[in-house]
Amino acid sequence: MHILFLSHYYPPEVTPGANRTYEHVLRWVREKDVKVSVITNHPHHPHGVLFPGYANRLFTHELQEGIDLYRVKTFLSPSSGVLRRSMNYLAYMGAATVMATQIPKPDLVVATSPQFLCAVAGYLASRIHGCPFLFELRDIWPDSIVTVGAMEQGTAIKILEKLELSLYRSASMIVALTDAFQDYLLDKGIASSKIRVIKNGVDLQFFQPQNPSPVLEAELETKGKFIVSYIGTIGMAHALDKVVLVAESLRDNDKIIFLILGEGAKKREIKNLIDQKGLKNIKVLPGVSHGEVRDYYALSDLVMVTLKNTPLFRKVIPSKIFEIMAMSRPILCAVDGECRQIIDAAGSGVFVEPENVADMVEMIRKLALPKEELETMGQNGRRFVESYFNRDRLAHEYLEVLRDIAKQHHMAS
Repeated sequence: MHILFLSHYYPPEVTPGANRTYEHVLRWVREKDVKVSVITNHPHHPHGVLFPGYANRLFTHELQEGIDLYRVKTFLSPSSGVLRRSMNYLAYMGAATVMATQIPKPDLVVATSPQFLCAVAGYLASRIHGCPFLFELRDIWPDSIVTVGAMEQGTAIKILEKLELSLYRSASMIVALTDAFQDYLLDKGIASSKIRVIKNGVDLQFFQPQNPSPVLEAELETKGKFIVSYIGTIGMAHALDKVVLVAESLRDNDKIIFLILGEGAKKREIKNLIDQKGLKNIKVLPGVSHGEVRDYYALSDLVMVTLKNTPLFRKVIPSKIFEIMAMSRPILCAVDGECRQIIDAAGSGVFVEPENVADMVEMIRKLALPKEELETMGQNGRRFVESYFNRDRLAHEYLEVLRDIAKQHHMAS
């Protein structure tokens, strides 16, 4: 079976979508009867600058760990700025569609969102090759664009909504990452037979409990402190200005240090806010590689997962919660809905109302006291992901869905 997979992001870029795609296709090609081709960009996210060793050529091809990896020329753009990002998305859609014509006929095409112009390219590639199209729904567009304030309701959003519905209807199957996404699709009139929920998971061999790095402790001057960290995208959806206000409320407690680690459209704004308030108990650090992030999880006594307090974000499950649990770290969850339900079921953290600064301050004060509770939460999280969110098992489940779609198509042909 030949799978053609379209993903806007791919390692060495560090995004949840890039990691999920890579970890799935890497496992699929280990099967003797499976070939995988991936079409993606030359890596440049989040700064809009090509990674060292890469050039923005028209097309490149390499065999990487058994995966046929095709990279296409793109409009280089940082993660901020609606116009430039839109140009980046459109450029990929066009280039990926052209690239698909040069690839041996696949048995099916998979495309992942966001952004869903990637899914448009996937649909076009499936029409070119006369094979099924599977839409992996990782985020709800265009609702999320409006929710974070990147665009306002208007004609453009209405066009995107029609495109969204057309893609759902055109797909042979939709793989949704959350139960709430499945409910959303059902509300849109999509048949339940066309939907499968395959949630994110974690590589349990890669993310394991480890001791804090003495070198990193010395570099960040965190030895003997209670470290509260946020690790991930510093974007419009993540309400990190509220984390700064939490740090401001706790500025007189010299035992508590906040770390914000990552890149994103709001990073400069967050750093400016910290400078304006003259805070010394919160540090904003550069994003690191997928491997290096483990050292920062290990350094943390408590890891924050935050999003804006909107109904839409009650449908999402930030994939980082599975990494945090695999590392046996406790979670301060400021995301309601399905994310909260998983953490509650695992007993791996505590919930506070999203964007509620007072609640966050009170909870951090409580948890910063010497207690076995945090260690127990961490251990609970590790056991939970071992039981329910093992990437190996979920990748196998996903592959079986693809096999079924390809088989049904061949039988009907």
